Amino acid sequence: MESLVKHPLEPVFDNDSKVLILGTMPSPKSRENGFYYAHPQNRFWKILSEIFSEPFPVSNEQKKALVFRHHIALWDVLQSCSIDGAEDSTIRNPVPNDIKSLLDKTNIQNIFTTGRKAFQLYQKFCLSTTGIQAVALPSTSPANQRYYTYEDILREYRVLLAYTE
Repeated sequence: MESLVKHPLEPVFDNDSKVLILGTMPSPKSRENGFYYAHPQNRFWKILSEIFSEPFPVSNEQKKALVFRHHIALWDVLQSCSIDGAEDSTIRNPVPNDIKSLLDKTNIQNIFTTGRKAFQLYQKFCLSTTGIQAVALPSTSPANQRYYTYEDILREYRVLLAYTE
């Protein structure tokens, strides 16, 4: 059932953030848990811990510490939208976040999106104000497992190493 969702999470960033990773909208599990990529089958945290040779972060504080150690900021392209569960393909009436305001407070020079829909929405609503071309990475969502193996995603996310160290 499609419903209007307002983004409940603050962007995760600090003064040392160099890279911004954008999703579309937090999933119901992420909204419930109060942090990004919180669905237990989402591969985001497993991928980041592996590419950075870090222990798997369990708590939200451990997740935040991991991204801060690697100069990564997290947010989503959308401030609100109508969506059915976590299905990006059902997004209607998208309203973008003010990505430019976050960039103005940080040293972020590189933007990556988690998934095709986040990339399309960024291109449509944000690129003209940010002036930074995003790089599309595959979604780490459980729904994407039929299209990308863990190894495929891991290989593509390794590009972050060149921008975060």
